[in-house]
Amino acid sequence: MPLTDRRLTNQLDRAKRRVARWRNQQRIASLARQVETHSPPIDESLARRVLMFNATARLGTFTLNASFSLLLGWVLRLQGVRVERFVCRAGMTHCVLGTNWADLTQPPPCSACIAQSERLAAGTRPVWFDYQAEGELASAIQNLSITELSAVEYPAAFLPGAPCMPLGRMAIASARWALRRHHLPDDPPTRRLLGEYLLSQYSTARQFAASLEQLRPSTVITFNGAFYPEAATRWVARQVGIPSIAYEVGFRRFSFFLTDGEPTAYPIHIPTDFELDPQQEEQLDEMLEKRFQGKFTMAGIRFWPEMRGLDQEFLAHAANFRQVVPIFTNVVYDTSQAHANTIFDNMFAWLDVLLKMIRSHPETLFVIRAHPDEVRPVSNKISNESVHDWVILNGVNQLPNVIFIEPDEFISSYELIQRSKFVLVYNSSIGLEATLLETPVICGGKARYNQYATVFLPTSSADFSSQVESFLTADEIELPAEFLRNARRFLYYQFFRVSLPFDKFLQEGETQGQVYLKSFSWQDLLPGNSPTVRIILDGILNGSSDFYL
Repeated sequence: MPLTDRRLTNQLDRAKRRVARWRNQQRIASLARQVETHSPPIDESLARRVLMFNATARLGTFTLNASFSLLLGWVLRLQGVRVERFVCRAGMTHCVLGTNWADLTQPPPCSACIAQSERLAAGTRPVWFDYQAEGELASAIQNLSITELSAVEYPAAFLPGAPCMPLGRMAIASARWALRRHHLPDDPPTRRLLGEYLLSQYSTARQFAASLEQLRPSTVITFNGAFYPEAATRWVARQVGIPSIAYEVGFRRFSFFLTDGEPTAYPIHIPTDFELDPQQEEQLDEMLEKRFQGKFTMAGIRFWPEMRGLDQEFLAHAANFRQVVPIFTNVVYDTSQAHANTIFDNMFAWLDVLLKMIRSHPETLFVIRAHPDEVRPVSNKISNESVHDWVILNGVNQLPNVIFIEPDEFISSYELIQRSKFVLVYNSSIGLEATLLETPVICGGKARYNQYATVFLPTSSADFSSQVESFLTADEIELPAEFLRNARRFLYYQFFRVSLPFDKFLQEGETQGQVYLKSFSWQDLLPGNSPTVRIILDGILNGSSDFYL
């Protein structure tokens, strides 16, 4: 295509995106007016007040998590609930989404974010907060190392009787996510960034505590609670005894997961006597068939644009070995890792242990599969500490009994599993699916499905090495029947009970990760017209701890 034609095409694409965003903003404004017009008067005697906060759900774009916060506020307002939003107005010197890992001195894009906050607060009452410096804390952390900063605890002077705030622990996951790595360099720019996170976190928490005292909400609702702004506000709410609910994306398209626990751990409570009926079995099988073809999304992202089978070259090479064992890795900075790192300090420590076993078992072909999210260009989420780099650094790609599959090689993991003796995962979802394919799985980290007996989970690093060694030398490995039963029960709940669908209200945007509102009426947000809305209201207003369909 000639250069002039490409320029014209790009200009047209940009114009289409601007029009689509404008239309979405008009829908938001129109629905906000409808909600305000048709909401019943607030009955203060009922003491139904909700304070919402989601500073890490988006910047200037309209994301899936931002859309849920918006819709949830309208749903509550239509039930006569007073809904207030704790909203950032340049309240953090450096926020998580506004951090540019290539230039840590770059300030966040506050103007665009504030403008979007004003649009998304429509129909509810915003409570703005700005940045308030804490001089004593700044002095106390001035010369600390990364390790010391990550362990900082500081008195919550604004909450008499409360314990010290674990500022470092709550901020380190944010820094790892923002910098796309687990191991943070102990250099001046990184120390300064982590220090600014601590100061911004303390400022946010202090003003949130003041808002709780003034507004006295019955419930606090936040985005996932894994990042430092929301982690700090949930901590404050718990100190003063206010129920706190948090949400994350669900496992179905345009769905959400709510809990009063830790949403990134996805706590799921399944009755001991629950068994799938024939209709549920069929429903689950249809979902799994799509997943085995790569036809699924998570948080609005489709990881598998295509899926290829194992080629003849691979099959011929594998025939030279006694057995095949795949190793499925994760993104080391993902928010799930805070829950996963129980047996090993981090995923690379797990890989280091596996490397010793790879070298001592030349009869086994190990296939290391990097997670596709390591090279996701959306939101510039390419990993800065990758499995690819670990493979090259340790010469793993030179070992004759290793095949490394890059994150952007769309080879079917499911076909690979079916040709394997057993599977090694850290905490990847594919471990649960491997069990369904009747292939034994050993986890190196704690996964959400470890709530139930679905895979083999060692108790320590020594136990892990011993179990892998026994599997490698065994003639056969018995898969407990309860693993298959629990895997199907857990997946059914994960897909169809705890993932609350909002596809009635949302559609895909112009780019991955972005969504727009569909055209609908305020009446569609009433509990009588939506099972999802009914479940959410029951949980928030009536104190149900399980938000299950």
